[in-house]
Amino acid sequence: MDIKSFLSDISAIPGPSGREKPVAERFRDLFAPLTDEVTIDAMYNVIAHKKGTGPRVMLAAHMDEIALIVERIEEDGAIRLGSIGGVDPRILPGMAVTVHAATPLFGIIGAKPPHLLTRDEFDKNYAREDLFADVGLPGQEVFKQVRIGDIVTFNTPMTELLNNRVACKSMDDRACAGILLEAAERLTRMHTCADIYFVVTTQEEVGAMGANAAAFDIAPDLAIGLDVCHAALPDSKPDTTSELDSPCATIGPFIQPKLHKRLMNCAEEHHIKVQTDVSERDTYTDCDEIQVSRSGVPTVLLSLPLKYMHTSVELIDTGVLKECGRLIAHFLAELSPGWEEDLWI
Repeated sequence: MDIKSFLSDISAIPGPSGREKPVAERFRDLFAPLTDEVTIDAMYNVIAHKKGTGPRVMLAAHMDEIALIVERIEEDGAIRLGSIGGVDPRILPGMAVTVHAATPLFGIIGAKPPHLLTRDEFDKNYAREDLFADVGLPGQEVFKQVRIGDIVTFNTPMTELLNNRVACKSMDDRACAGILLEAAERLTRMHTCADIYFVVTTQEEVGAMGANAAAFDIAPDLAIGLDVCHAALPDSKPDTTSELDSPCATIGPFIQPKLHKRLMNCAEEHHIKVQTDVSERDTYTDCDEIQVSRSGVPTVLLSLPLKYMHTSVELIDTGVLKECGRLIAHFLAELSPGWEEDLWI
């Protein structure tokens, strides 16, 4: 798979939480030649099934992105914004956006410039209430074309950097959906008896609702969640970040320990470097909902380190993405009947 072309394509498709249909349709088309059956459920989860006679495995990475929503329109046409998911208002000034009105409108996020700020305003960070989208139209035209509740997405094409790294919006978590595609493609050349469900989930940024529904429907024997984690930055605390150069496996109370050990043993056998991340309680990923579905699902979490999370320049290493896909493919290929005999004891 051409990872960079995939990321450039998939990141450009709008898909905020609850409005994922366009990106879901694209993922359906991408999985179709790699699996036996692909469906889109009522919540826009994409479920790609590679049929097998062994254990039923659910793999989950989410497609939804953080975004903005029109809350109010000022008389001069300035569009006041709410947020969908965790949008930090400090990243917004100067950002290019698309307002998804009946006819999409290009816009920018404006704010009062420093020259016009009062002393009290100057000493504070921008609040979301201080910001607005400007689409260049007079107020009466904005009122005609834009409606309260219209979605506003970041408008930032992917940027290629050196050393196989790229930066763009929505790498959280579409880059991890790319891991699922990489694994599915590798498995077309490998043998596995596992009954595999590649699931690209929805509404993760607002509570992992899509994963909840999909896990209930699939009723997997075990699951692997894929999401991003924080890569190291200058002045970041070492115990809160991971290096950008290799995958990261989580350990903690929401992670099934022997399944985690099996994943780490597989990585060692295939010479794949994997770091360890610790989650004291929730992982804040799809895993939290999957592992308590029905009567419980043994679950592990594999993460792709990412810099600048929840911004328009989320940065990943595409080589690490491919290594994650290689690890997942080998892990699935080595699952066989009786895999669970040593899981609980």
